[in-house]
Amino acid sequence: MTYQRLNVALQGSVAVVELNRPGKANALDLAMWHELRDAMRWLDTTPEARVGVLRGAGAQFTSGIDLALLAGLSAEIADPCDGRAREKLRRVILDFQDTVSAIERCRKPVLAAIHGACIGGGIDVAVACDVRYCSADAVFSVREVDVGLTADVGTLQRLPKLIGEGMARELAYTGRNVSGREARDIGLVNRCYDTPAELAAGVGEIATAIAAKSPLAVRGSKEMITYARDHSVADGLNYVATWNAAMLMSADLGEALAAARERRPATFRD
Repeated sequence: MTYQRLNVALQGSVAVVELNRPGKANALDLAMWHELRDAMRWLDTTPEARVGVLRGAGAQFTSGIDLALLAGLSAEIADPCDGRAREKLRRVILDFQDTVSAIERCRKPVLAAIHGACIGGGIDVAVACDVRYCSADAVFSVREVDVGLTADVGTLQRLPKLIGEGMARELAYTGRNVSGREARDIGLVNRCYDTPAELAAGVGEIATAIAAKSPLAVRGSKEMITYARDHSVADGLNYVATWNAAMLMSADLGEALAAARERRPATFRD
């Protein structure tokens, strides 16, 4: 596919999706929102792509939603009927939410590699990824409160399940900056690397390691963890039993067992 706002490349089995508006601090304009959803669909449906890495070009991950996009909303939803105007606005918000949820819907794991600013809408995007990593220069902020907004694209729903309700409330109410080191300490990211170069190398190694595993098992693990987050333990156990009743007896299982017997690395089909 051809993108205007993203750089997308398949490096072996790892798909790298790069936000590419460095001159605008990778601010998320409408074109980037739409292309990000398209890229997640591409990742989901491309067999050769087993893992995705989401990162930002230039000095920042993203400064969040482009304020020019917000400024143009009034004209976009204009209608003589106030009820219809509000209905249009609701549909716009739902569409933004769908772009972020496309990351979560993607069957393949998506790893966020965050350096520099990760502000506002950037948090929405980051917390929808499977795992987050950052460099020490990263700065995170749930900034919507500072422009008179309630964050509405996923942060307030996903962030508390990552860092706990109390810390999520503090960040949402204050809009304060969180350093890369603090992000690691509160569980927002798994690891904090000293430099962006070390971040890129480290996330690349992790993505490559995941890509070497059974794609079917990795996709199933993502499905089960996401489902378990939003359901009871009993529901999760029931679902994984049904899943494995359908998926367990696979060629991947046979290859893994044969590789163990023969003391060699396993090789799985896409």
